[in-house]
Amino acid sequence: MSDISGLLHAGLLVDDLDRARRFYETVLGLASCPRPALPYPGAWYDLGSGRQLHLMNLPNPDAGATRPEHGGRDRHIALGVRAMAVLQARLDAAGVAYTVSRSGRAALFCRDPDGNTLEFVETA
Repeated sequence: MSDISGLLHAGLLVDDLDRARRFYETVLGLASCPRPALPYPGAWYDLGSGRQLHLMNLPNPDAGATRPEHGGRDRHIALGVRAMAVLQARLDAAGVAYTVSRSGRAALFCRDPDGNTLEFVETA
């Protein structure tokens, strides 16, 4: 049995922190949380139950790499949502493209403004 007890946070690289914050706060509705003084700009978001999402404004070593069209075939993080229809309406209103899960689950994939793949799974 593993001593690993869970995922505490995920970190994503962003090129334009202001643009990324607008997406995560306005489109996705995440609430920022305190971030320690670090030697680079960034933002942290509370995902509940002690979990966080960290945006890091650092150079991306994969800049210019070709990404698969469907996010489910790319590196991604999965976030739970209570109501998929509400999220879809927010993404549609913001003009954010997404694809539905090809597995038949109540899930969809989109990319943030920096090309990071996000999966959303309805948790009801």
